[in-house]
Amino acid sequence: MLVEKAESHAASSAAQRATFFRQSGWLMIANIGGGVLMWAVHLLNKALPPGQYGSFGTFLAVVMLLPTIPLQMILTQQTAKALATGKQGELSALIRCVWVGTTLLWLLGAVFVLVFQKDILAAWNLSDPVGLWVTMFVVLLSLWMPMFWGILQGQQNFMWLGWSMLSNGIGRIIIASFAVLVLHAYSAGMMGGVLLGIILAAVIGSWHSRSLWLTRPKAFDWRGLLRQVTPLLFGFLAFQILFTADTLFVKHYFTGGTVDFYVSAGTMARALMWLVLPMATVMFPRLVHSAARAEKTDLLGMVLLGTALLATVGAIGLSVLGPWVVKIIYSPAYVQVAASILPWYAAAMIPLAVANVLLNNLLARPASKQSLAICVILLALGYLAALLRFHDTLVTVLRTLGIFNALLLAVCAWFTWGVKPHRAPESSVTAA
Repeated sequence: MLVEKAESHAASSAAQRATFFRQSGWLMIANIGGGVLMWAVHLLNKALPPGQYGSFGTFLAVVMLLPTIPLQMILTQQTAKALATGKQGELSALIRCVWVGTTLLWLLGAVFVLVFQKDILAAWNLSDPVGLWVTMFVVLLSLWMPMFWGILQGQQNFMWLGWSMLSNGIGRIIIASFAVLVLHAYSAGMMGGVLLGIILAAVIGSWHSRSLWLTRPKAFDWRGLLRQVTPLLFGFLAFQILFTADTLFVKHYFTGGTVDFYVSAGTMARALMWLVLPMATVMFPRLVHSAARAEKTDLLGMVLLGTALLATVGAIGLSVLGPWVVKIIYSPAYVQVAASILPWYAAAMIPLAVANVLLNNLLARPASKQSLAICVILLALGYLAALLRFHDTLVTVLRTLGIFNALLLAVCAWFTWGVKPHRAPESSVTAA
């Protein structure tokens, strides 16, 4: 009897690992494919006047700074828990509240931009307001996308999550190429491509998640929800700040071609994350689902090792091949500066990628993680303060980024292995 149970458990574990790698592999293909298509937009830099590529990078940085990652992870967590406990009605109410709240927030932001448009354009060294307003509509859809992607991720519907990611890249490259090469719309036209891409992604995401957000809503425990999702909000917000904020600071403190060089290096270095993020994406809802049903899982070690190896090998490859790649993709003027900072940028992504896995693992558990959230958000604020002080060169900016990414990894490692687990009473949107 014991032998049969052991064999059954071994077979079940093997099947789960096979499913995990199949889903991770598909998301990796979708992430890389969609990422390559979105990255291909940057090939248009050769057709842009000086400074326009830096403006495009600034618009993208604004979008990247939106709290889309924490919003998606909150919806992922709540979807996985709702499906595990049969509380789809409470989840539907949450989704609708998020949609209304993000829309109202965007309207307030649009009014702010309208009032202070001249000041914003002057601060970012921009001359054309069209790109700014195209970016505002990208912001609106970017605030909605975490709902759709979070639901798909929580459902473990990775097939359509992947297709949604791919469609984002397809729409972006087609429209951006037409806008720049035919209409000569430059940075504003490239953002128009971003807008169409995210529209396509939203259509796919909303359609394949409709079974949950169209469910008849039921009341849920607001206080319990806030207690549970606040650590996720601040934890993943800190990760997103460390992942994206540097570009906005470089745009503010540097001018013209220097920003173009930095954006080119940043685009290539962040491509490393396309390679490693899918494993954490698949892992997170599985951990939430297992925790909701009090099931054990051994995913963390496998994902941690795979992420560390892929990120390290990718960073080394990018550092060695970087000058050659920069020469092909960008103009010759980019090679010297971009290639010199590329190794620093790639190296800074390694601790961030590994920390992301540990952060996903910690925040997927039902135990209270307020202390973790406080630590990582203070770390992110310290990073922003450091960039205000240390920005004399591009390398200084990247050294600062690398130091704080390593600190984030240390904090997550301490909470993973150095702090004794404390299981707090669980309450959430899925509470009865």
